[in-house]
Amino acid sequence: MTQDIVNTDTYAELCEAMGADFAAELLDTFMDEAPTMIATLKTAVAEQDAEGYRRAAHSIKSNAEIFGATALADLSRRMELTSLSDAPLPVEELETTWSDTQTALRALRDE
Repeated sequence: MTQDIVNTDTYAELCEAMGADFAAELLDTFMDEAPTMIATLKTAVAEQDAEGYRRAAHSIKSNAEIFGATALADLSRRMELTSLSDAPLPVEELETTWSDTQTALRALRDE
């Protein structure tokens, strides 16, 4: 299941390049900040703030890509390229994907 959510090779390469401890620190920062990014995206949807929505989706995507969180990055990319007027927006799917991603990333970090 982890491989479907997170590209373990990408995370291993990050650990090799940055050192496992620093990669874990970066990962912890992402896991702390991602809920705020998701909340910002939800607020942008509620306020019909197209630019805020695009920026929030872009931030989630960019961070997810660093850690090989492919499912989250792919969904965020689709959201980034989707207009607020396009319905339905997969915000609930993003939250579920984030939950699964967080579990997978914690497992990798703790290996």
